[in-house]
Amino acid sequence: MIYEDDYEFEEQPASIRDREIPGRAGGRRRGPRSEQRSRRPAHGREVPKEAHGARDLLLEILEHMGMTHVEISYIAREEGEYLEISGRELGALIGRGGNTLEALNHLFNNIMNAGLKENRHYFTIDAEGYRARRADQLKNLALATLERCVREKKPQYLEPMLPSERKIVHLALAASDVVRTESEGEEPERRVVVHPT
Repeated sequence: MIYEDDYEFEEQPASIRDREIPGRAGGRRRGPRSEQRSRRPAHGREVPKEAHGARDLLLEILEHMGMTHVEISYIAREEGEYLEISGRELGALIGRGGNTLEALNHLFNNIMNAGLKENRHYFTIDAEGYRARRADQLKNLALATLERCVREKKPQYLEPMLPSERKIVHLALAASDVVRTESEGEEPERRVVVHPT
């Protein structure tokens, strides 16, 4: 089951939707310094050719944020494609509870998919493995909650989470035939509820 409610984007005005997007086909070209730096993979994880535009766009956004000494690598995980940022002093980029990273991710995917009705492509932006570690924690939490839900035979309410975190919990339990999940509440208090079937 796909949970699109956490990733819906509002329709954009034509002046925004139809503009040229840096880093995408047809967008403006990057300077040689940025292009040279962006080709170096971090930790040996080469960015596939089809993700070069996404990498270049992310580098440009980071440059505008004043982060020029970073590298970006590509990681394919079970829950999706990650663009991993490596560099110095990335704590400010992550933010408290991952909120700044989540906002960057939302902005990035909005730009990447601007004007597209179909074939949208979403990436998860990570910094020094923060979101990957959090994803592993959430999968373990989801399995523990499944066991508690089956044992107690009543709905289990998880703490409020970011949209990307709720998606990980939904996907972790999607194949289960003993529980079902749904998101309840309004942001920023929206949470996953695990119900016995």
